[in-house]
Amino acid sequence: MAFGDFGTGEPAQYELAKQMIALHGRFKFDLVVLLGDNIYDSARPQDFVTKFERPYKPLLDAGVKFRAALGNHDAREQRTYGLFGMDDKLYYTFKVAQDTRFFALESTYMVPEQLTWIENELKGATDPWKIAYFHHPLYSSARGHGSTLSLRKSLEPILVRYNVSVVFAGHDHVYERTKPQNGIVHFVVGSAGKLRAGDLNPRSALTGKGYDRDLAFFAAEIEGDNMTFQAISRTGQIVDSGVIVRRKEKTP
Repeated sequence: MAFGDFGTGEPAQYELAKQMIALHGRFKFDLVVLLGDNIYDSARPQDFVTKFERPYKPLLDAGVKFRAALGNHDAREQRTYGLFGMDDKLYYTFKVAQDTRFFALESTYMVPEQLTWIENELKGATDPWKIAYFHHPLYSSARGHGSTLSLRKSLEPILVRYNVSVVFAGHDHVYERTKPQNGIVHFVVGSAGKLRAGDLNPRSALTGKGYDRDLAFFAAEIEGDNMTFQAISRTGQIVDSGVIVRRKEKTP
């Protein structure tokens, strides 16, 4: 599962969390990647309870692992919070099963050292599925923020060169799946706690599917070369679904 921009502690966040818990009752997913802006406003110990631990308690109790990236509203000290699974690192990588590797980045400060790190990690990764996630979208049709062009310029060539198939981001408070951009499908899933209703540009050439009328989250299963996915709203409506086929290494 993937979602971002959620940590408000407001009733709408809890209502969407109930849909996540209901999904887990039907489909026992075991990983959630968090796309930043994890704890809005104050971040006292009690805020981590009301804005994270309490809404997602049934998932935590079931052993679901959460692995976070940080957003521009997040204190960097969140990397030490055990339930965010960051192991005191601002950017990191981890393997899932036998065929999938995730790369979590800190997109607020994309320093040269981080770009060097992600290039080296991707170059050395032999996993068929390579998935990156971070807060600021390289591609977004939302009017609130839109595409982060400076980040696209520095990061996208690396992701394309080393065969990343899917990228997740938040920041814009909408759901959007792009048409493939240089072979990569980009998802914006920034409406798990906050929403900018009507923010998507309906005339955007980027959009494969968009939803900006209610909160939503993303869920998927990877089997072989296929990622089967759904986006689900606060009322349980499936607002997007489909299958993504992983990118293949080009042979000489």
